[in-house]
Amino acid sequence: MGTPFTGGCRCGAIRYECSAEPVMAGNCHCRLCQQVSGSAFTANVAVPKDALRIMGDVKYHEAKADSGNTVSLGFCSICGAPVVGKSSGMPDLMMLRAGSLDDPSWYRPGMDLYTASAQPWDHMNPDLPKFPKMPPMQPR
Repeated sequence: MGTPFTGGCRCGAIRYECSAEPVMAGNCHCRLCQQVSGSAFTANVAVPKDALRIMGDVKYHEAKADSGNTVSLGFCSICGAPVVGKSSGMPDLMMLRAGSLDDPSWYRPGMDLYTASAQPWDHMNPDLPKFPKMPPMQPR
């Protein structure tokens, strides 16, 4: 993966470009992520908010996260594809859905989050660190 890297929604109405390396990458197994993905987890890449440029109309839906923070989930208003997210608990970061990357092959999760909510049929990579909830974030 190099910078800048790009991505967008399925129909192309939303495009983004990030000029910085990701801060972290991980698979989130919280119930909210399961419900919005329709699967066992979401694969996310966290990037500095100031390094992300989004073009297009992102429709945000707010929800209360398991952490108690407000999460804003960003979808394409045309095709409905999930693209970005932001949390009141991490105001300087934006989360990109790994599947929205133009080249998702470089995505390498560094951890599994909210494993206390993981489904028994979800076979997680045993080599990744596991956190039952959100791990403490280190200041950058």
